[in-house]
Amino acid sequence: MTTVPLLYEDSPPPQVAAGERIEADRSTRRPVLLFFHSAVVWLLVGSALGLVASLKFQFPDWLAGQALWTFGRVRTAHLNAVAYGWASMALVGVAVWMIPRLVRAPLHRPAAAMAAAVGWNLFLVLGIGAVLAGWTDGLEWLEIPFPIDAIVAVAGGLMAYSVLMTVARRRTKHFYVSVWYALAAMVWFPIIFVTANLPVWGGVGQAAVNWWYGHNALGLWITALSLATAYYLIPKVLGRPIRSYWLSLVGFWALAFFYSMNGIHHLIGGPVPTWLITVSITASVMMVIPVAATAVNFHTTMLGRFGTLRHSPTLAFVVAGAMIYTAVSLQGSAEALRTVNRVTHFTHFTVGHAHLGVYGFASMILFGAFYFIVPRLVNWEWPKPALIRWHFWLALSGIAVYFVSLTLGGWLEGARMLDAAVPFGDVVTATKPYLVARSVGGALMLAAHLVFAYHYWLMVRRRGPERAEPAWSEARAAA
Repeated sequence: MTTVPLLYEDSPPPQVAAGERIEADRSTRRPVLLFFHSAVVWLLVGSALGLVASLKFQFPDWLAGQALWTFGRVRTAHLNAVAYGWASMALVGVAVWMIPRLVRAPLHRPAAAMAAAVGWNLFLVLGIGAVLAGWTDGLEWLEIPFPIDAIVAVAGGLMAYSVLMTVARRRTKHFYVSVWYALAAMVWFPIIFVTANLPVWGGVGQAAVNWWYGHNALGLWITALSLATAYYLIPKVLGRPIRSYWLSLVGFWALAFFYSMNGIHHLIGGPVPTWLITVSITASVMMVIPVAATAVNFHTTMLGRFGTLRHSPTLAFVVAGAMIYTAVSLQGSAEALRTVNRVTHFTHFTVGHAHLGVYGFASMILFGAFYFIVPRLVNWEWPKPALIRWHFWLALSGIAVYFVSLTLGGWLEGARMLDAAVPFGDVVTATKPYLVARSVGGALMLAAHLVFAYHYWLMVRRRGPERAEPAWSEARAAA
């Protein structure tokens, strides 16, 4: 006889809630740690490849003896390792851990989630290997060959099955906004990924679908899961509810509606119908609505508690990422305008913008999530507070140097390219100092990742000094 799970109108009794959290964490421990272990490895691989690609601007003949190490292949491998390896696997791990807690039910079929992690890694190993070998579809964000894409489609199906069945067995009637974002992302991503990889597109249609996918892989996948994480962790660490549940839903539905029409503004000036580009520009500008709703919600929730940032690594990273989300989104809306795009298109400005989104926003939130989640999975506190501080400041300074240099250099580059009196060789020469700064920023971020990976290894191996309390600095938060 099948028993119907008890549904709570509001929060269950504290003893029941604590027991359900323990049950949820126990069910997610192995798949989440597999996703996290894999994500950290891909973070290091992607960071190293990114620094190699950046140094190619200063030393173009370095590692030029083999096609494997040419800029086009290394840079493409870097993009896929970071986007599909680090960011995607880490965000899926967070969602797998978070959703059972929020729906008060253990993860359904953890073995399916484990198999999904294995399949995702196989997709990345084969896909990045193919790219480095010169076998690629040649489309931004879609470089991995079509036959290999089938592996991640199967892995994603297994992941969706495990999560959706967990939600179907929930013990709560109402969905918190983090569940909205996470479930939507797991529905949106396979739709846009399969659609973009269908072998039916060609010519102008292929270009339009390519940029529609590239923007939505960021907005409806990475952004949605990152916001789900921030919406969970900020009120959780503060011990207070999010300021407005209804405002969070305004942000969710506005993101779903407007972001889905983004991306085509990258083809301004191309052989694409003007109305299609105009719709995309309008949708990009209208993104100020979900961004403003989210920013107001996060800020008012933190109001009066910003001092907590001194004592919580989770909040320090997540709040930094949330603030960067506001900045990078407003920059993206401005960049879609024809007058701005005319200067920034085909320049390093766009590269700086993309890194501020994937790294400054999503990765900073993910680092904060690791500092919160991992101790609950391995029953061990982060052993070395100094390494957390080093990680934070190296990562923040790295993305700051990287972004500022490419933003300034890219704008000057675009302005000079519009001046017919300036030879293109002079434009290239003028960008050199900014590209050196780019490499410095990349080196700082790689150093941050090495510190983080070493500390993570100590953590999961339960090495180093045993701490009775969470560690950020020797100071402790007030009760």
